Amino acid sequence: MNYLDIGRADHLENKKERIIYRTLEILPGFLAWATLIFVILGSIFLPVLIAIFIILFDFYWFLRVVYFSFHQVASYLRMKKNLKINWFEKLKIYFPEFKEIYHIVIFPFFKEGREVVEDSILHLKNNIRYPKDKMILVLAVEERGGEKQIEMAKELQRIYSQDFFKFFYFVHPKDLPGEVKGKGANVNFAIENLKKEIESLNLKKENLIVSIFDIDTKPEIDYFSLVTFWYLKLKKKPNFAFQPIPVYNNNIWQAPFFSRIVATSNTFWQMIQQSRPEQLVTYSSHSLPWQVFEKVSFPKEVVSDDSRIFWKCFFAFDGKFETFPLFYPVYMDAVLGKNLFSTILNQYKQQRRWAFGAENIPYVIFNFLKNKKIPLFTKLFHSFVILEGFWSWAVASLLIFLLGWLTPTLGSKGFRQTFLGFNLPTFTQNLMVVASFGIFLCAFLSLLLLPPVKKNFWKKVSIFFQWFFIPVTLIVFGCFPALDAQTRLMLKKYMGFWPTEKCRK
Repeated sequence: MNYLDIGRADHLENKKERIIYRTLEILPGFLAWATLIFVILGSIFLPVLIAIFIILFDFYWFLRVVYFSFHQVASYLRMKKNLKINWFEKLKIYFPEFKEIYHIVIFPFFKEGREVVEDSILHLKNNIRYPKDKMILVLAVEERGGEKQIEMAKELQRIYSQDFFKFFYFVHPKDLPGEVKGKGANVNFAIENLKKEIESLNLKKENLIVSIFDIDTKPEIDYFSLVTFWYLKLKKKPNFAFQPIPVYNNNIWQAPFFSRIVATSNTFWQMIQQSRPEQLVTYSSHSLPWQVFEKVSFPKEVVSDDSRIFWKCFFAFDGKFETFPLFYPVYMDAVLGKNLFSTILNQYKQQRRWAFGAENIPYVIFNFLKNKKIPLFTKLFHSFVILEGFWSWAVASLLIFLLGWLTPTLGSKGFRQTFLGFNLPTFTQNLMVVASFGIFLCAFLSLLLLPPVKKNFWKKVSIFFQWFFIPVTLIVFGCFPALDAQTRLMLKKYMGFWPTEKCRK
């Protein structure tokens, strides 16, 4: 059996393997809830032990804030340096053979309005320095989106086909077997159909790079030049993915404060990961050598297709596959609905969908058990990183911001009168105040990332002060949707792909 195409436990035919995989599906939700239940019950019956745990955890998180801040600043400075370089000129100097490289840009969409789709096409046409006669544009349309979307794709192809080397659109049929309805299945269908077109064009496969972009993605001017530069410098090796930094600035001035916090926090997390390439996996919009798709198919059986494609490649190449950090931005939309309530709901659902990436935990660990060619240390390292990451997502903010008061509140009167019980809230509060320099660093860097605003000084000032709401935001739009997603996976309530609504005001 091809274990690379597992979507969930039910896809395994062998009963023993199915039990192992199902157990691993339960694991992330079990760890999260076990932690919270242990801390709550421990605060009642073992207050001293839990108080020590909380102090150690808060101190551990303080050290992480320092560590993360270092990587965040380093990535920001690296990005600013890359933005000052004319990568197209540099490409022409160092690799004149770049003219052989073609970029395939795939835009999957569902029910987005024409203003969103056309805006992304116009951005490629007017704001990218790489030669357009070396770019192949693909619109991946969902039949489920309706006839109006298909007609829009046809019209956009007719209007803009002369601006690129080739312009294709493919209509992904609804209800194909073995698929999770969503972006991954749509992209997979487009790639499989594109293979026939590539054959007819007689293009060398090692000269093709595929960028899979969310429909609202607007890459910086030299994105394709930079990807080409590193692809050629890496000697066209197929075992690298290229990951930019997502910056949610397209509609940042229209988005409410909580949406801006979540979006900017995600940008900062991706910045941190860029400085830790050993942990970096593909996310949202990214680029891959075409040769990859001669070895694996794009994931159509999961919700978290953007990260799953990395893991499929990682196992297909027996652990010899990396995500190359570009330290270069692509611009996307922050969550914005038609009104405040729909924005809140959309933000929660988007975070829950992202958090359902916990489905990669059983996939990764199970494939580690099956693949004997990957070193043991590599297996242990990645298993710990992915488990700790989703565990922290679900519980860390709750532990940090709430539990300093839990033990003194739930513990016995005798414990509250002890030195530890009396001083625990003050100690944890003071430690978090010191660690809050990380919040001020985020606030400062968020100002530097902002696009220009016309005659609205106070709007920009509000961006700084919004960060005082980060404790509530990280719990409501961090812990809660993560617990929701992991609980669904634990209870076998598998989620489908929920496409984030794209609104422009």
